[in-house]
Amino acid sequence: MSNRFAIILAAGQGTRMKSKLYKVLHTVCGKSMVQHVLDQVSSLDVQEIVTVVGHGAEQVQSEVGRKSQFALQTEQLGTAHAVMQAEEILQGKPGTTFVICGDTPLIKVETMEALIKQHEEQGAKASILTAYLEDPTGYGRIIRNEQGLVEKIVEHKDATEEERKVTEINTGTYCFDNQALFATLKKVSNDNVQGEYYLPDVIEILKSEGEIVTAYQTDDFEETLGVNDRIALSQAEKTMRKRINLEHMRNGVTLIDPEQTYIESDVTIGQDTIIYPGTIIKSGTKIGQECIIGPHTEISHCEIGNATTIRQSVAHDSAIGSNVNIGPFAHIRPQSQIGDDVKVGNFVEIKKSVFGTGSKASHLSYIGDAEVGSNVNIGCGSITVNYDGKNKFLTKIGDDVFIGCNSNLVAPVTIEDGAYVAAGSTITKDVPKEALSIARARQVNKDNYVSKLNLK
Repeated sequence: MSNRFAIILAAGQGTRMKSKLYKVLHTVCGKSMVQHVLDQVSSLDVQEIVTVVGHGAEQVQSEVGRKSQFALQTEQLGTAHAVMQAEEILQGKPGTTFVICGDTPLIKVETMEALIKQHEEQGAKASILTAYLEDPTGYGRIIRNEQGLVEKIVEHKDATEEERKVTEINTGTYCFDNQALFATLKKVSNDNVQGEYYLPDVIEILKSEGEIVTAYQTDDFEETLGVNDRIALSQAEKTMRKRINLEHMRNGVTLIDPEQTYIESDVTIGQDTIIYPGTIIKSGTKIGQECIIGPHTEISHCEIGNATTIRQSVAHDSAIGSNVNIGPFAHIRPQSQIGDDVKVGNFVEIKKSVFGTGSKASHLSYIGDAEVGSNVNIGCGSITVNYDGKNKFLTKIGDDVFIGCNSNLVAPVTIEDGAYVAAGSTITKDVPKEALSIARARQVNKDNYVSKLNLK
């Protein structure tokens, strides 16, 4: 196998996106377009990857990180000019160079590999990834000779009536002999209406010099989609979401209504888990086996054990154990650790807290900045008062503790193992082990007092 290189074109401004965000940084299923492309390219066993950046260079470099080298295109003078910026890194090196645009998030590594394989097997100097399109209006046409090799690429506006009947189009993804690429780029002219240097001209020059130019046609036009505006972005999102959902279903996950289920990239879901409609599962989430998620639930960057149920709730950046029951209408905020066999009921909020095995907060409670032990029962309407207006403080609750309804635990405070807090108490001091703490005023009834309130 010869050396392989890749050039990702990511320098275009993307004015049609009508956005302050640089085009290739717009996300598809939770991951930037350029990151999608880079992930696929990285699977090709390439020796070097060069990302050509321009507008928003720092942001793109930050997103891509150390997975790629970078070349700067200070002026956007066309695709050939963009590729030329990689010359300092790649020139003179024998091998195959794969060129792809950073706004094609749907392309598959299998298609890339097939294009490269054909290119290398046929000893071509250039190869084009093509696609079939029933209505190719506006696209460049691939004109082949009797041997099936590429005769030329003709733009729609320049095509004859006969050529316009051709339904094989240029997708803008290429393979080149690396040395031939950079030698030919120097021959490309900008003598055209736009005054730009176009990469397809390299194909024309190589063909005129008698070199072999081939084309590989993908059977899936959608994967070649270049995202230039919000409409195309939504199309890419829909296609990628369908692809992701199908993969999960093939792996043993039940999606009750795939069209109403939104699962981003880099999500792991175990077998026999059921996902109900209206559920959003964001990147970085791992869900175990035999779980029930949804309906109308949002989970982001969480790790969830087996046989856990989360209904009509939100969970972010937390660890949730097995056999846990959450919701409806619960909120698990970041940095929470929910143990096994836990019950978090309706309108319960947990934030930056450890909630131990077998513990319960069944309804209408707030647990923030707390360490809750195992087998704890937190009654309805109870809260950890963690904020004094300036600083946050920790509440510690031991094992086997009972917190009565409508109790306020004013941090910093510790409730030791086996203690009971009476309903309606406001606890400001530590409660010893197995003690009963009552912190409420004695009831006073004032006879015939209502008449003095002048309510009518």
